[in-house]
Amino acid sequence: MKDRVYLDWNATAPLRPEARDAMVAAIDVVGNPSSVHAEGRAAKGLLERARAQVAAAFGADGADVVFTSGATEAAALACAGRGLTCAGIEHDAVTAWCDASLPVDRDGRVTVSDPARTALQAANSETGVVQDLPHGLAVVDATQAFGKLPVAFNWMGAEMAFVSAHKLGGPKGVGALVMRQGTDIVARIRGGGQEMGRRSGTENLIGIAGFAAAAEAASRELADGIWEPVAELRNILEIALASEAKETIFVGKAAPRLPNTSCIVVPGWKGETQVMQMDLAGIAISAGSACSSGKVRESRVLRAMGYGAGEAASAIRVSLGPSTTRDEIERFAETWAKAFRRYRARAA
Repeated sequence: MKDRVYLDWNATAPLRPEARDAMVAAIDVVGNPSSVHAEGRAAKGLLERARAQVAAAFGADGADVVFTSGATEAAALACAGRGLTCAGIEHDAVTAWCDASLPVDRDGRVTVSDPARTALQAANSETGVVQDLPHGLAVVDATQAFGKLPVAFNWMGAEMAFVSAHKLGGPKGVGALVMRQGTDIVARIRGGGQEMGRRSGTENLIGIAGFAAAAEAASRELADGIWEPVAELRNILEIALASEAKETIFVGKAAPRLPNTSCIVVPGWKGETQVMQMDLAGIAISAGSACSSGKVRESRVLRAMGYGAGEAASAIRVSLGPSTTRDEIERFAETWAKAFRRYRARAA
């Protein structure tokens, strides 16, 4: 597997060594954070240090950080039963609880009329399009932006935001809901009263330790400009593909985007077919959100942006990371070009 090219960072980023080390160290912390004896206090100390690390990395000093099993659970905590509106480009974890009626233009930008009743993503996982976040939003999905863009909860002026560990090199299965102090939510998992009564159940201390280490490392790397070369590689990739297939559409290219994300459409060439062809060639890409992968369907995000059914069914997403190399980008471009020529010959 080591000769494969991994270009699906928006689905999940490779585990960082800092996160791995923190998790290994946390394995030896015996106590339950809710216990009052010395072992329990040691576990509690680790938990609260991790909470402070995540808060600092997300610019959320003074806010409440509630650890969850991931962004999906955090979205449910933030959105369920509140009568919020959102756009059709939001992740399924948000549209499941909100009225997806907000207008979206063809560049993927959302028009918000009532921020206090709105859930809005900071950046889209499929297109990479970055939103202007109006002050006073009810909920911000910062899952893709956290660690890739200079976002801070305290700057947003939002009531709540949620993030996920495995999108920035932490472990899968842990995330956080970040809340202004004093915000009331209805607990969806009840029992032991952990996490300030917002989310019961013994905390996943190993995963949380890895999350905190990853968040701290990602914040440091962002400040050091690690994503600027990634954006350059993404641009090189798009130029190469456009030179091969003039009809290629790069969704959201006219709008601000994440530095690592390219949503590519060749109308009529099925995205799922491209994903399988690239996989057989040793290259991992996706046809959209990871939560939709494996399901044969058009991109709901592109449909909400005004693209036709054929275009929405032809989308692929290529998402890079700091360890992506130019050789890997060139390998993908060459492999994709050969597959495109075969497709065009069959379609002729």
